[in-house]
Amino acid sequence: MDPTHRGPDEFGHDSNGSAQDAGRRRPSRDPLTPDFGQQTPQQARVVPLISGDLLLTINPVDGSEVEPCRPGERPAEPVRRTPAERADRERSAAPPVPPGPPVLQLPLLERDDERERLVRLLARGRSVRLTGPAGSGRTALLDAVAADCAQLAPDGVVRLSGHKRTVTDLLHGLFDAVHDAPLHRPDRALLLAKLRATGAVVVLDDLEFGGAALDELLDATPECAFLLAATPDVTAPGPDSHLEEVFLAGLDGEASVALMERVVERPLAEEENNWAGDLWFESEGLPLRFVQAGALLRQRDLLRADPTAYDEYGYLDSRPAEAPLPAEALELPLPSLGEGAAPAALLASRLSEAARDTLRFAVALGGEVPHQAHLPALVGDTHADAALGELAGCGLLSPAGPRYRLAAGVLAQLEAAGYGDDATGRARTAAQHYAWWAGHPSVTPARAVAEADAILAAMTQLVPGDGAGQTSVAVLLARSASPAFAAGLHWSAWEKSLRIGQEAARIAGEVAEEAYFHHELGVLALCTGNPDRARAELETSISMRGALADKPGAVAGRRALALVEDLSGAQAAGGVPLNDEIPAGRFEASSPGGPTAGIPVTMPRSYADETAVLPRQTAAKGAGSGADGRFSVLGGARRNLVAAGAGVLLAGVLGTVVTLGLTSNSDAQDDPAAPTEQSVSEDDGSQNEPPADETTDDAVPPAPAPSSTSSTPGPTGSTAAPTGSGSPSPDTSAPQDTPSPSGKPSSEEPSPSHSTSKSPKPTKSDPPPTTPSTSPPPASETPPPTESETDGPGLPDSSDSASGPSGVTSADASAVPSESASVA
Repeated sequence: MDPTHRGPDEFGHDSNGSAQDAGRRRPSRDPLTPDFGQQTPQQARVVPLISGDLLLTINPVDGSEVEPCRPGERPAEPVRRTPAERADRERSAAPPVPPGPPVLQLPLLERDDERERLVRLLARGRSVRLTGPAGSGRTALLDAVAADCAQLAPDGVVRLSGHKRTVTDLLHGLFDAVHDAPLHRPDRALLLAKLRATGAVVVLDDLEFGGAALDELLDATPECAFLLAATPDVTAPGPDSHLEEVFLAGLDGEASVALMERVVERPLAEEENNWAGDLWFESEGLPLRFVQAGALLRQRDLLRADPTAYDEYGYLDSRPAEAPLPAEALELPLPSLGEGAAPAALLASRLSEAARDTLRFAVALGGEVPHQAHLPALVGDTHADAALGELAGCGLLSPAGPRYRLAAGVLAQLEAAGYGDDATGRARTAAQHYAWWAGHPSVTPARAVAEADAILAAMTQLVPGDGAGQTSVAVLLARSASPAFAAGLHWSAWEKSLRIGQEAARIAGEVAEEAYFHHELGVLALCTGNPDRARAELETSISMRGALADKPGAVAGRRALALVEDLSGAQAAGGVPLNDEIPAGRFEASSPGGPTAGIPVTMPRSYADETAVLPRQTAAKGAGSGADGRFSVLGGARRNLVAAGAGVLLAGVLGTVVTLGLTSNSDAQDDPAAPTEQSVSEDDGSQNEPPADETTDDAVPPAPAPSSTSSTPGPTGSTAAPTGSGSPSPDTSAPQDTPSPSGKPSSEEPSPSHSTSKSPKPTKSDPPPTTPSTSPPPASETPPPTESETDGPGLPDSSDSASGPSGVTSADASAVPSESASVA
């Protein structure tokens, strides 16, 4: 097309008006295939939530921001969930049903006495601790008891998992199960207040703590009855906990054989029955061992059967069951007693390749099995999600909250069989997958929290790593997952991911990411009520980001640090509201009787109209007043340090002033050609006064103010102009337009201290130190005051000059009538 002559295809640029047509331009059609070259950048997931009295905004880009919650933004009062809402939540929190053939539901054998006793104790409001070895069937018994106690408490039955959970996690989990408070994490006071009024039967599996921590959990929920399941190696509860102890033993020989027959789905042969008896002595009757042994027999039956009689999913086809078995299948022996006691390796060898790869990933993640939705991406097989059903049917998995993990003892058996040889490589693969998945905008924080254990296990496996590539992957995963954990209110996982990411970033040398993790740790400490740790983390983050010239991140850190200082100041003042407190900043202090001290302080909006420069008496009174004084925070060791420094500086300045003044006066007196003309004001009352150059002990000047950038109002209302040097000079200063007694400006009057002849140069001395205070005129230029001026009641005790109260100001001297003026 010719660029000079426009054609009709130039939509929006014709003569009929480009503005109207350009606004109605048709949007382009979406392409049939995605454009991999120009992809739309993913939007950052910013989630605001309430933590106590603070508004926390999760920002995964520059760092989370925290500010006081305004009255209009406070969340509503948490309400209790209805029974239907509790049932929906319990179904969503249960482990997913594995795909493929349905898993066999096994009966609860020889547990009727324990079941009735537990229900009876919980109905009386007593808390019980169920202790049994791993694999004794504690989870199955808890499920049965929870079903029997559904109508005992007003808030129903709450199922919680104690696997890798702290007391704080369980308290917040119980609050979330009973109350509906989205994006609201209550503070300690509100949490305890709501839990004291909660009445529920809490079924807690896989408890991992005892002692004082367990006492804290029980004391916080006095109206709840707990059914706690733990292994014998867990710390026992305190003597004041008043828990009922129920020990769960193994099954007897007859029940163990019956359980194995239910798994195999046929009666056992005589040889198999004897093998089961030997296994009972070896395993002490643990139900898990017989479930796994039954799976071994079922696999043996499948291997002895005709392979053509089953389809690819393991179902029998239309071939009659009377078909003869192959000769090699009939010779398959029973597993040995050692293989029956530790059957994980043998069971895994007879599973599909996808199931074995899933076990390798579980071993690499420390026993945590990824969700079935992640298995196709990790394994590389579109049907890998069916592997979860194979593993669950063999007794190699056990439920843990909303997920699965390897059953007791399976991890050690698989590691001995060589399934953990490539653990680091598979952990890195899982970390890369989770880093992409956790940072995707379509993934909700609740789904990320459900995979928290697997994600943390992947990060832990990579730190400390052998190379920078592994730690960089851990940094990427922590950077993607930690905001999701924070938004999902799983703050223990948030803290763990931040600390692992900070360590990985330090090892990898990624300073920007390390600064981000320090910032997030500071925000977390601030929200959990630890201001000292928050200050340390935020100061570290600000210094790192300042070195990297990261302005947005540094601004976010300074805002959080300012809030930390405000909250710390309010606590130190005994609960004074933030709007009524003025935190101490850099200030200027002076000794009592000194000149005016300028105190620039940080003031809230309510004090913005007040001046920051206070009179001497007001500053001294505020600094020495009690806790009720507005400037009481200015007193203390810091002010004493400033006063001591000012005294040292004063000694140097005073010595220089006296030396220069004596040198100048002695030179003028020794010169025979020097004139002796003086004004009338010098002759009147100077006979009984000491010379202006000499100072006495009673006239020691106060400490000068450290800051000299601004002028300070004097006692008489005048303002001393700052000079370039902190010490007086023997030369004549610049003329000023101060009115004189003759009616002319002082610049036109002859100076009484200067003669027509040239005076010798003063003695050379070291340059005086620079002082921030204003420099007075030389001592030879200042006329001595009269008796009426020095004894007058209207003059203050101090002077604005650095040489002490040696006379009156220029304005007061000009007001005294001189003899020359009267003669004129």
